[in-house]
Amino acid sequence: MNTRVKYSIIVPVYNEELVIRETYRRLKEVMGRTGESYELLFVNDGSTDLTADIIQRICDWDETVKLINFSRNFGHQIAITAGMDYSVGDAVVVIDADLQDPPELILDMIQKWKDGYDVVYARRIERKGETWFKKQMARIFYRVLQLFTEIDIPLDTGDFRLLDRKVCNEMKRLTEKNRFVRGMVSWVGFRQTAVEYVREERAAGETKYPLKKMIKLSLDGLTSFSLKPLKLAAYGGGILAAAGAIDLLVIALTNLVVAGPVSGWHIMVSTQLLIGGSILAALGIIGEYIGRIYDETRDRPLYIVKDCYGTRKKASGRKGVV
Repeated sequence: MNTRVKYSIIVPVYNEELVIRETYRRLKEVMGRTGESYELLFVNDGSTDLTADIIQRICDWDETVKLINFSRNFGHQIAITAGMDYSVGDAVVVIDADLQDPPELILDMIQKWKDGYDVVYARRIERKGETWFKKQMARIFYRVLQLFTEIDIPLDTGDFRLLDRKVCNEMKRLTEKNRFVRGMVSWVGFRQTAVEYVREERAAGETKYPLKKMIKLSLDGLTSFSLKPLKLAAYGGGILAAAGAIDLLVIALTNLVVAGPVSGWHIMVSTQLLIGGSILAALGIIGEYIGRIYDETRDRPLYIVKDCYGTRKKASGRKGVV
């Protein structure tokens, strides 16, 4: 009997007890339309509610459902990575559990994949149910990322996408700790295309990406794929040094032309604040890169799996992972 899995659907979950049953129902309905084999691979990122219990009960009677439980919360990007490590399908789809990304779009992705594309990413043309502030922050984030990074990361895209098996295998070779999955997918290349959609409101529960996590994700994206912030810090330092030298020259010439000393304490204080603040900002940028270097040299595993249901425990290719 052929037991080969055609599609692996990776669903990172964290405290999604209010929506997880509906997510499962819609995914089953969509994947049932394909008429092909599939697995629903839920990665529980240290949930503290009943999310894991609900999925575990589903695993008991639905053999297409797999559950991987982390020992604690390791983060959304790491949960996606673990899903890729454990997936076995010819095509791998990453989708969040909150139903903001419609599972029905997976069928369009599959068609694009069958047309010969290796990566099919979902591009948001509208974002419903989000505040003006969050929409503007997202808009700025994607455009700043495109401006600063050396690779072409498509605008207005998240992690909702389909990857061919060969792309997924290449992703498993990338071992950095501070991960920005959508940027990594762009970096590996292959033939890529988009499907557009309207992002719906969250079906239930609260967002798992507050401002603090959005900022961290932004920093991970910038520092993982660009050295421009370091170059800007160097350029900024040079400009400020030049401005300081010119200012001293102007003061000296003024003292020669104007009778008596010229009071410039307020200029001096302002200049010192400007230069001091710029130095601290530059050190902060450098510190972000040094911190990531430190994470890499510690060489800790990306995640630790507590237990699995519906899938055999296996080495994931990540050092130290059960």
